[in-house]
Order: sequence, then structure tokens, then C-alpha cells
Amino acid sequence: MRKSLMILALLVASPPALAGGEFAVHTTEVADKKAVIATVEPVHQLVARARIGGTIATLDVKEGDSAAAGAQIAVVADPKLVLEMQGLDSRIQSLQSQRDKAKADFDRAVELQRRGVSTQVQLDAAKTALDVAERTLAAMGSDRDVVAQRMSEGAVLAPGAGRVLTVPVSEGSVVLPGETIATLAEDRYILRLQLPERHARFMRAGDAVQIGARGLEDEGAKREGRVRLVYPEIEGGRVIADVEVPGLGDYFVGERTRAYVSTGVRRAIIVPRAYVYRRAGVDYAKLADGSEVVVQLGAVQDSNVEILAGLKDGDALVSP
Repeated sequence: MRKSLMILALLVASPPALAGGEFAVHTTEVADKKAVIATVEPVHQLVARARIGGTIATLDVKEGDSAAAGAQIAVVADPKLVLEMQGLDSRIQSLQSQRDKAKADFDRAVELQRRGVSTQVQLDAAKTALDVAERTLAAMGSDRDVVAQRMSEGAVLAPGAGRVLTVPVSEGSVVLPGETIATLAEDRYILRLQLPERHARFMRAGDAVQIGARGLEDEGAKREGRVRLVYPEIEGGRVIADVEVPGLGDYFVGERTRAYVSTGVRRAIIVPRAYVYRRAGVDYAKLADGSEVVVQLGAVQDSNVEILAGLKDGDALVSP
């Protein structure tokens, strides 16, 4: 079984070496690193929704596609809007004819008054009829613009650039206003950690986090990320934190990987690996007086190794 706790020694300075190649054993502070499982998540999950009700006429994306901000995801068509637009066009044509007649009557009334064969009352009535016709035509044009705007809102647009995660509808599906057409993951990804609440006091924004190789294996080079945000709410006994790591764009959303977070500081014995040797399956260290002691090794970092048992503070080692 893989160890759930991995201790990485952080040496402030190399322990002093004695004369003649001897090494002085001293305890030093090391940071405990806990191995946890992190999940790749988008910083924001975007939802493309239908703005009008109707039927999906065209669907332009599928799961896994990349979409630019403002790109068309689908088109929702409502046949009733087309019929309403045709009815408004007919009424506008009728009102235009009425407006033209009112304009001709007004011009005739102006000419008759100029000749002195018409009264001011007749002129005012013709002017009023013309104003009513023009304003009715303008109001009908506004109603047509409203319907045209509703028809244009049938185009479902991507709210931002990202990768399409789910498309829960298909062509021909009936949708209502506000219904989800597609879910997108924003191009920017983070690692989301869920830690037991006892570790909450150790997590701070800006802390370094070691990220293992892709997948859940311990092997492979590690890279470093930084804690972006520690959420102030504990859910189900766990504190949630987001870690920014460069180069997560080719990961799958929801993919898991191993991360190592600091869970405190303790004192330990760290010695260079060269002062420990192995014989018959057992690890030894040689003291300055010539005696050999059996040691139990811990985590290895670079050229140093932690000694869990066998040595004490003040011992002097010699190279085997």
C-alpha cells in the first residue's frame, strides 16, 4: 500500500561535519507533508441557457468541443414568433396605407384653407388624424422590433471561452426559458483539495504545494503549485482549498492527481545518504568509535535521508 503520509525534510542549513570526515548528528526542524488526492476543476463552470422557449432547431457543439466566448451553441426556434411577425408585417402595411391617406387628407385641407374654402376646424381634424396614424404606425413598428429581438434571442451563445462538458439536449428537443443547453468549463483550471478540518489551521493562501506526476502514482517528477484560495466554510468536516498549477490545460476535468501539503513542523534527525550503508538487507551507520548501529530510514530528499531510529542527537558518524 502506498503511504498516506510522506515526510519531506526541509533543511535550513547542512549539519556541520567534524574533522576527519566525521559527521555530527543533530535534530533539525522538518515539515510534515501529507499526501492527499486533488481534483482538476475549472475556476468557473459556465452554463449556456435558453433565453426563449421553443424547439432546438440546430445544435452546433458536442461534448469535448472548445467554444470561444460568444460562439453560437444552438438555435432555439419558436414557430409562434414567425406567425406573430407575419401578422405584425400585415398590420404595418395596413397602417402605412392609413397614414398615407391621412397625409393626403391633411395636404388637401391645407390647400383648401389657403384658398379660403375650408375652415380651421377641418384642418385641425385632418392634422389630428395624421398624427394618430403616424404614432400608431410607430407603435406597431416597436412591437415588431420586440418580436424580432425575441427571435434573435433564440441563438444560444457561449458565455465565455471554454471546453464543453455536457450537452443535455438534442436537436428537436423542446426547451423552456432558462433551461440548460450546454455546460462549459472555463479555460483556466485549478486543483481542488479537500482536507480534514484539523489541517485547516495550516493552510494559507500563497503556501507551496507539491504536485505529483499525472495520475495517482508516486513515481515521476514533482512540480510546485501555490494555494490560491482557502474557502472559509468547512463542509462535512473538510476544508476546501484551490491550488494554481501551470500546465493543467490538457487534464480532464475531474481527473485526480496526488498532492503533498504541509501539515505542521516537527523535529527529526537528517543525515547525508552517504553515511548510511546496507548489508544483508539491513541499514547501518558507523559511529566514530568504530561501532555499527542498525538504523531505520525514513523519507529521502535529494542526498539526505531521515533517520527514524538508531541514532540520537550528539552522535558522530564516519563514512563507511
